[in-house]
Amino acid sequence: MPRPSAGSHHNDKLHVKKGDNVIVLSGKHKGQTGKVLLALPRDQKVVVEGVNMITKNVKPSAGNPNGGQEQRELALHASKVSIVDPETGKATRVRKQIVDGKKVRVAVASGKNID
Repeated sequence: MPRPSAGSHHNDKLHVKKGDNVIVLSGKHKGQTGKVLLALPRDQKVVVEGVNMITKNVKPSAGNPNGGQEQRELALHASKVSIVDPETGKATRVRKQIVDGKKVRVAVASGKNID
């Protein structure tokens, strides 16, 4: 994946974190849900379990002596995914609130705690 040009990474933040349950909002995988396996804030991308799968031809190596084909996930742009509301199971935005002296993420739609 190419890196953004110099100076364009002043806001390396994403609205999702590794381990979040997300739903895909647009594209050919619209409606699929999965867990975020990897967040790449500098590239504004996320890898979601079971979404955007490709078949990759792999040469034999020490870890895989036979080689062959393997299925793996490709990264999606972070703007295409949204966090799943723990109460309704639908996409929701996230708000940060202070609860018991800690800053936590809260679903805007239901008000339920995400963290």
